[in-house]
Amino acid sequence: MPTHGDRPEIATATVHGLPVVVHNTRPDIPTGRVLARLDEALGLIAHHTPHHFRRLRRDFDRVLVQRYACRGAYLPDQHTCLVELTFLDNRDFSASQIAATILHEAMHARLHRLGFPLAMRDRARQERFCRRAEIEFGSAVPDGAPIVERALAALHSPDEDVAPAIDPALAARRIAEIDRRARERRS
Repeated sequence: MPTHGDRPEIATATVHGLPVVVHNTRPDIPTGRVLARLDEALGLIAHHTPHHFRRLRRDFDRVLVQRYACRGAYLPDQHTCLVELTFLDNRDFSASQIAATILHEAMHARLHRLGFPLAMRDRARQERFCRRAEIEFGSAVPDGAPIVERALAALHSPDEDVAPAIDPALAARRIAEIDRRARERRS
C-alpha cells in the first residue's frame, strides 16, 4: 500500500540511468506500475530518438513523479523533469505519449541551460520549439499520430493558448478534489 495513513510513499530508483523520485500520494496507484511505465517511455526515447536520449542526463538531474496540474513540467531551480503521477498510470495514454511529454520537458531544460529566460512573454515561442521535438518523436514511433496531431495543433494556436498561465491555487484545489473522490471510490 503506497501510503501509511496520510503520508505519501516516497520511492527512489534509477530508470535508464536517470535518478527518479516518486512521491506517491495515491494508494490506488502502485508505485511499481508507475516506474514500469516510466521505464517503457524512456526506452522509447532511447530507441526512436537516441540523440535526444543521450542528452537526458545533461538535461535533468532527476525525474520527479508526483501529482501536478498538467502532464509534465520542467522545474528549473532543481533541474528536474516532473511527470504527473496519474498521467503515467492512465492507460488511456500510451507510453509514447508519456515519452513525448518527457522529451518536451527536456527541450525546456536545454533552452534554460542555454540561458533562455523562462519569462511568460517568451513562453509561446519556447513551447513551439518543444512541440517540434514532439513532432519529430511522434513521427518516429508507430503509435505517434496522436502526438503529432496534438503538437501540430499547438503550433498553430494563438500564443495565449500555446502557453496558458496556470493558477496554482485553483490547480491544487482541483487535484485535491479528484484525489478525494478517488479515495471515496476505494472505500
